[in-house]
Amino acid sequence: MLSRTADHLYWMARYIERAENMARVLDVTDRMSLVANSAYDEAARWKPPVLIADDLAAFERDYGSYTAANVMRYMALDERNPSSIVSALGAARENARAVRVAMSSEMWETVNALWLELRQRIRLGLREADIGEFCDWVKSRSHLFRGVTFGTMLRDDGYKFVRLGSFVERADNTARLLDAKFQLLLPNEDPAAEVDYYEWSSLLRSVSAFEAYQKVYRDTIEPTKVAELLVLRDDMPRSLHACYDELAPILEQLCRKPGCECLRLAGENHARLHFGRITHIFNSGLHEFLQDFIARNNALGIEIQRAFLNSPD
Repeated sequence: MLSRTADHLYWMARYIERAENMARVLDVTDRMSLVANSAYDEAARWKPPVLIADDLAAFERDYGSYTAANVMRYMALDERNPSSIVSALGAARENARAVRVAMSSEMWETVNALWLELRQRIRLGLREADIGEFCDWVKSRSHLFRGVTFGTMLRDDGYKFVRLGSFVERADNTARLLDAKFQLLLPNEDPAAEVDYYEWSSLLRSVSAFEAYQKVYRDTIEPTKVAELLVLRDDMPRSLHACYDELAPILEQLCRKPGCECLRLAGENHARLHFGRITHIFNSGLHEFLQDFIARNNALGIEIQRAFLNSPD
């Protein structure tokens, strides 16, 4: 497969995954802003979505204050923000258009229809009251894309690069979400601190893990168990461990020469998650662990770009 084709497929999948994750974060933040008697002011509640996107300086330069309207616009519709939903879906569509022959016709039609419907929604105007429905729409279209991909794409190298992009991006976003929310809800990383049920349940719902938590732990929500579910459990689809359960075998198939640095990095990250213990992670600092994971996952993405794709940028 040409590196240019692999590059477009990889980034198409990453951008669609990124749009879905931004929609999840916006949706749960909006829902929690409606809870009465919240202990957090508007700025504290709406800052984490921008923190997750890792672009505080640009937001503060262009918008100033962390209000619901400003953050929603920045994270959903601002084309200057490369992590916004409209930017991510636009980039996904451009990457898909460049390699239409490398995917099934149903995949292209799904991505193209997604973009056209998004432009129509923007023309009609997105009101603050409509953000929940808009985020649900983005998530459902992302699910549709994954279903169409799984159901129609040939299991060749192109399929592997689509999956690779999805799980590298998902791991990054889950780690950033956890880090931002734990800093807000548990700033001192004290597992014995008083737990706000609605805040922690909203974190679980943002990654579709609320029902999974109830099934696995059958207990009240505890920060250590939330972290364990989303970091170390390999049966939770959006956990860090589950992402690397998918990444490591894909890279084993793609790295056909010995000494592949991508495979080494993926194996190292996978081993840390596979053999890790949540008590050790909290003792050494959850924030430090997640920041280190984000850096390692980013290093893997850079190495994938260098080894297989067009450019290391």
